[in-house]
Amino acid sequence: MKSVLLIGLGRFGKHIAEELNKLDHDVLGIDISEEKVNDAIDIVTDAQIGDSTNEAFLRSIGVDNFDVCFVTISNDFQSSLETTYLLKELGASMVVARAERDGQERFLLRNGADKVVYPEKQVAKWAAIRYTSDHILDYVALDDKHSIYEVSVPENWLGKSILELDVRKKHNLTIVGIKTNGNVDFVIQPDTVLTKDNTLLVLGEYKAIQKCF
Repeated sequence: MKSVLLIGLGRFGKHIAEELNKLDHDVLGIDISEEKVNDAIDIVTDAQIGDSTNEAFLRSIGVDNFDVCFVTISNDFQSSLETTYLLKELGASMVVARAERDGQERFLLRNGADKVVYPEKQVAKWAAIRYTSDHILDYVALDDKHSIYEVSVPENWLGKSILELDVRKKHNLTIVGIKTNGNVDFVIQPDTVLTKDNTLLVLGEYKAIQKCF
């Protein structure tokens, strides 16, 4: 369990809080709006009304005692910048800030953010890939080029073994796991025969995935 400071309890902040709650982390939620604090009181460990651009207020809650600080302030980029800067100045070990539009990531990083999340852009990319592909069910980006994709098994692959398909040599892709009824097997045997109950976890570049599937 980690100690988390969550600043900004709008829609995105509440979603973060809900997930942190499911993971049993200790979360202090902060927002300048009393209404937003009240709405989130049941999904955080503790909540306070406060202005995160006020150095005295941030100092009073001991930001250096938290493992992670999330800045998820909505529709006020200046406050996000100031809050991010103050958190690092006061000794926060890890600051994750939210960007809402192009260009903001660069400024947040310059002002001390260790990581920046840009949910709209990230979800847009995911949706574009997911819903324009016949076989791609999900994916996790590893870098600008490589991702791990969950793909359905093509009809002409059913009944064939991993060795027969030889996707690494033919398509420059690597099967890293086989998922069956929600369970993933990461120990891939060459003689494993694929069935319609399987989906594959495949590592590679999108262009290679697109060509193969």
